[in-house]
Amino acid sequence: MKKSFINTLLELSKVRITFAVSLTTITGYVLASGQFDTGLILPTLGIFLLACGSSALNHYQERDKDAQMERTKNRPIPSGRISETSALIFALTLSVLGSVLIYLGSGILALQLGLLAMIWYNAIYTPLKKKTAFAVIPGSVIGALPPMVGWVAGGGSLTDPRALIIAFFFFIWQVPHFWLLLLKYGKEYEKAGYPSLTSIYSEKQIKYTTFIWTMATGVTALMLPVFGIVNSIGFSIGTLLISGWLIFQFVRLLRQNDESFKPGIYFMKINYFVLFMIIFLSVDSLL
Repeated sequence: MKKSFINTLLELSKVRITFAVSLTTITGYVLASGQFDTGLILPTLGIFLLACGSSALNHYQERDKDAQMERTKNRPIPSGRISETSALIFALTLSVLGSVLIYLGSGILALQLGLLAMIWYNAIYTPLKKKTAFAVIPGSVIGALPPMVGWVAGGGSLTDPRALIIAFFFFIWQVPHFWLLLLKYGKEYEKAGYPSLTSIYSEKQIKYTTFIWTMATGVTALMLPVFGIVNSIGFSIGTLLISGWLIFQFVRLLRQNDESFKPGIYFMKINYFVLFMIIFLSVDSLL
């Protein structure tokens, strides 16, 4: 019983997603400081808890819609595994704890960035996606903020051009990331009353638009060595190769006789890409 309740809390927190958010925070810290030390513990743990709280709050916000979709009807709140009040208390508790840790480890500016990410996700993106299928574009700002928390925690300045290109890279990547996720479950979103891209565009238009956003992601990655984010020749070549691989994988979408579009497969490919980029950026800055 205890294990089941813990699993419920982990599901509310969307741990796999929030763990990935923490990785981008670590990346920002390492890029700014050039070190992998104890200074990253508090801001990273703080962002993790704040992101978990934000995710749990999202469960609370979307509980009614979740109950209408096959994919989400068994989530903690609509399934009755946890009450609405308990979920809200859990979300707020994690958010407060995360905020305190960010402040103690990194100061007020990092805390402001962390809270901005939460506000953007829960107060802007979540309500906006009920209004328009294009909410994924402004919503992708969320992805740019955690690495900036790490950047500030590592002693970096937000006026540094390198900070801007890092933020831009994680913003651009989030657009096709969110886009593909919504496409994967487009029909379910339609049934629950959400605006869906699948009801606006044809499959061919969706393929072409997805390729354009992914192309932009690859090109933005190639800008990182230009701005001095990647310094070694080896990792610059690695960035070129992994960006080329990404574009090659998605160029298949442009083929007229290609197999039926499967967003889930491409969703995983773009996530693999950003994981490799996080590794490249972090290791390069430590050498």
